[in-house]
Amino acid sequence: MNAKIRKSLANRKQRIARRLKQAERCGTDRPEFSATNIQYDVAERTRAISCGGIGAAQLFVKRLGLDRALDERLDLLKVHLPYQESDHVLNFAYNHLAGGTRLEHLELLRNDEAYLDAIGARRIPDPTTAGDFYRRFDVDRIDILQDIFNETRAKVWRQQPADFFKEAVIDADGTMVETTGKCKEGMDINYKGQWGYHALVLSLANTGEPLYVVNRPRNRPSHEQQGDCAMMGSLA
Repeated sequence: MNAKIRKSLANRKQRIARRLKQAERCGTDRPEFSATNIQYDVAERTRAISCGGIGAAQLFVKRLGLDRALDERLDLLKVHLPYQESDHVLNFAYNHLAGGTRLEHLELLRNDEAYLDAIGARRIPDPTTAGDFYRRFDVDRIDILQDIFNETRAKVWRQQPADFFKEAVIDADGTMVETTGKCKEGMDINYKGQWGYHALVLSLANTGEPLYVVNRPRNRPSHEQQGDCAMMGSLA
């Protein structure tokens, strides 16, 4: 961050502090929400996006080599027209980081020029193409995907201070994930009448990072497959 931007941010914080301080001690006889003449314009050069940190996330991915690892080991596409495996996986992740909760929200990002420029993409997969990629996964490839994430995660761990390595607490627990439909493969209904899955999550409790996820129907007990997860944790 250069000195000009740092000074600008400091000035904004000072202005906000003054406004909040005045509001605490000054009585008024009118509502605070009082704007009556708001004007909007489209800038020629300056553009903004709500997920401003998405560009930093993309740079982080490139620095760690996560995209290369996905393309080399996750062999799901016979022909790349034009997307690579990493494009699809990152498309799902960035959709979540941008506030999306379903595949259909990818269509909003596809039509956001500033977003596409931020991640350096000419275009991104649409919801239909993304759904087709989802359906190519089997159990073995899901395990490969999780292994790639964990191996990449280890690169970040190696940059942590010595105190980080003193103790690692592995946590295995079930979490209820409710769905909006009743026709998804492998789902079921629980005792509360909720449809969805009862995912078993293996995480590093120190940082809250998920290491492995085993998807189960919603009516399965929490302890089921805990032993398998514990073995995966020892390998991680």
